[in-house]
Formats: sequence, C-alpha cells, structure tokens
Amino acid sequence: MVSTQPAGVQLSGRQYLLQTSTNKVNLSPNQGLLPLSAKINHQDHLEIGGCDVTTLVQKFGSPLYILDEETLRTACRQYRESFQRYYQGEAQVLYASKAWSCLAVCAIVASEGLGIDVVSGGELYTALSAGLSPEKIYFHGNNKSRQELLLAIQSGCTIVVDNWYELRTLVELAGEGDKETTRQAEEFFLTLPLSHSCSPIPIMLRLTPGIECHTHEYIRTGHLDSKFGFDPGDLDELFTFVSNQSALNCVGLHAHIGSQIFERQPHQDLAAVMVQWLSKAAGYGLSITELNVGGGLGVKYIESDDPPSIEEWVKPICEVIQTACAQENLPLPKLLCEPGRSLIASACVTAYTIGSSKVIPDIRTYVAVDGGMSDNPRPITYQSVYRTVVANRMSVPCTETVTIAGKHCESGDILIKNAQLPKTEPGDILVVMATGAYNYSMASNYNRLPRPAAVVVANGEANLILQRETYEDVIRQDCLPERLKS
Repeated sequence: MVSTQPAGVQLSGRQYLLQTSTNKVNLSPNQGLLPLSAKINHQDHLEIGGCDVTTLVQKFGSPLYILDEETLRTACRQYRESFQRYYQGEAQVLYASKAWSCLAVCAIVASEGLGIDVVSGGELYTALSAGLSPEKIYFHGNNKSRQELLLAIQSGCTIVVDNWYELRTLVELAGEGDKETTRQAEEFFLTLPLSHSCSPIPIMLRLTPGIECHTHEYIRTGHLDSKFGFDPGDLDELFTFVSNQSALNCVGLHAHIGSQIFERQPHQDLAAVMVQWLSKAAGYGLSITELNVGGGLGVKYIESDDPPSIEEWVKPICEVIQTACAQENLPLPKLLCEPGRSLIASACVTAYTIGSSKVIPDIRTYVAVDGGMSDNPRPITYQSVYRTVVANRMSVPCTETVTIAGKHCESGDILIKNAQLPKTEPGDILVVMATGAYNYSMASNYNRLPRPAAVVVANGEANLILQRETYEDVIRQDCLPERLKS
C-alpha cells in the first residue's frame, strides 16, 4: 500500500467538505470524495443527508454503510441528461448492479429512469423483485448456468451472450426445451411471476474490442487477453450462425474495456470500432438496433485522482457514434451504457467505531476499528487506497499518522496505511469515504462476522435498507449431521 495522505500538511476533516461544497450544483458526483449532502453541524460532527453520522451509529450500530440518496440520484440524472443533450437518437443508461445490488438501490435507480445490468441469477432476481421491467434488464456473465438462462428467458430480459457455449445452449433451450432445468429454475425462483415467453430470445453479442484500459494503462491489441466476449476474429462465423437462428433475436452488440478509467480516448475508440461491427452485421442480415459501450468511468478516491465528469465522458462517445453512423450511412442505434462505480461509489461512506490502538515506537501506530476486510475487501484484494475522517471531530487538526487496522485475524487486514488523523480515542467514529462500489457487494462473513447494516439518508431521515446480520444469520445455512451431535 502507498501513503494515502499528503505529506507534511496539517489538515482536518473539513478539507473534504470544501471539495464537495465548491460549485456543488455543477459537481459531477464521481469527482468528489464525500457525498454531495455532506456538511459539518454545530457539534463539529459530519452530517450526510441531513443526518448526524454519530447519531446514525448510535441508532444502527457499526460498521454502517451510509448511502446518500441525493448523490446517487444526481449521478443518475447527470448520465440521463447528458445523453439527452448530446445524442440525437434513443439512449438508455443501465446501472451495473454488481457494484452494489440490493432492493433499495435498484429501486432508486429505476425511479430515475435507469435500467439494470445484472451478472447472475441472484442479481436478476433482485432487480425483478425491486420491480424492474424485464425490458430494462440486461443479463451479463461468462458462465451462466442453465437455470440462470432459463430464468432470463422466462423473465423476458435481454441476454448478453458471451461465448459459443452459451450461444448454443440458448438455441438448445429454445428449440428442444429442458423440462428438468425449467422445473429447477421455477422451483428456485418460485416467488417471482415469470412470463414463460421463450422465443425469439432477445440477445446481445459481447465482443472483445482489442482495446484495454486499466486505470492509467491504455492498450490496443488485435486479440485482447480477456475471459469475456467473442474474439473479433470470429465475427464472420458468429454473425453467420446467429443470422440462421430463428429462435434468437439479436438486438445489439456489447463491449466493455475496463474499470476505474480516467482517459477519454479509449471509449471514443471503442465507439468507432462498434459502429464498424454494426455495419458488418448488417451485411449478414442482422438488424442490430442497440449498441452498448459498457461503463468504466473512474471516481475520485484520493486527492490526486482526476476523473472526467459524467458529462465529459458521455459527450465524445455520442459525437463519435453519430459521426461514424453518418459516414457508414447507418441509422443511429439505441445507445446504451452501464456505469456502476461512477454512480454509487461516492454516494456512500462506511462508519466504524474506533477501539484498541498499538504504538510501535519509531515504526507505526495502529488504530483498530470494528470492521475491516469483511466489509471492505478492496484494500487487501486490490491494494485500494481511501481517505478517512473522524466524524465526531471534523475540524480538529490532523496531528497523527496512523494505520487503520481491521479486527480480523489476518495481518493483511489493513484498511488505510499512513492516514493522517487528529488524536483518536476509543469510541470515536471513523468514516471511510467512497465505499459505495464493491464494498457491500464483496462483503463476507470472514471470521464469522455478521455483515453490516446499511441505511439510505435524505432530508434528515434515515431508512434501513439492509439489516445487520445476527450470529443466528451466520449459522443459518449450517447443517449438523445427527451423528455429529453430542
């Protein structure tokens, strides 16, 4: 891990409020560290959504995910309005729910006119249970099971086909049917009303574009090393096969080039490549009406991060698609994108309660919190860095450099290394910023810790959206054979 705080500068938690409040009306949520509604109250406590964070911890416990509804809705609207402003055809923004899939998040983004991108039967079940129309659900994944495919077919959502095995499985399911698999799927998803519409199955084809972008590395290759998507060299065979399948209705093409991307050019190149594919597909009699350019817009986790705004990301993509379609004499397709992190990361913070500390002279001071890698596995998994504040003393100068340790029995359970904080005491409330994406969704019960609760806050009201697990929940799926009982 690298140091996560500017060296030699004495600051306080208030610095992050200044970044958020400046030009708040025009701020793109992915460019801020704290949620848009964050402020400091008269007690010098951090408030989000009009709710005192320390009060939220007193009421709901910690660790606690705190989701700011204003920030999430603002990001949704900026995506939607940017496409309305710059694209002359139809557009649809999809929320990549792998970032954080739960009923409340799905319901909020749906109320803002967004669709949902899902990557498993569980995420599909969640989206349907939240009331999403199947026409606005797109099902991704590189190894969907037969049961998942049956659920997708019966729900009527669009399946983003990733590979030849999946493509041929869909043809088989649509043609001959599979009574046992259907029975299992219906049994598993019994609580959902399913349409049982089988054919033709709406699909998109996921293609590997030969463009790869990982944060600050931009690579163009003829054959990208990725587990996702059809190889570009298979286009002729692929389009020929699909055009001969009456059970499949190929409505679109999909590509995705990475995550946490700050560069603008890769997505512009991708848009141009996809229009070439669109033109090629037309030569095989495929009436492709949708293009999905994926997502991947980055967010600010530390001060040096400088992602484009949502509008700056959308505008050039629209311009490239429109110019390329005009040159190819093609009608404008329905343009889709699927942001996840840039919608929800900065909309959420995680609040912890500080407990023990350990001073190792001339080496390091550890400050431990009541969570860690089970509620945020990104630091130990990706070496991700975060910023943090003491929510109950926002204006007190940062005078100590400490390492924030989790409570798990794992030496690598370090949330933040070399964080600058005011002197802390047991019982202080530590807030880690920008934890909306891939925190709850990757949470675990490591060391049999119950997963945290989550609340959504708006206008001074806090509503529980995820209950805190109990110890009973932790053992709920355990089975103890009779012969092992004492």
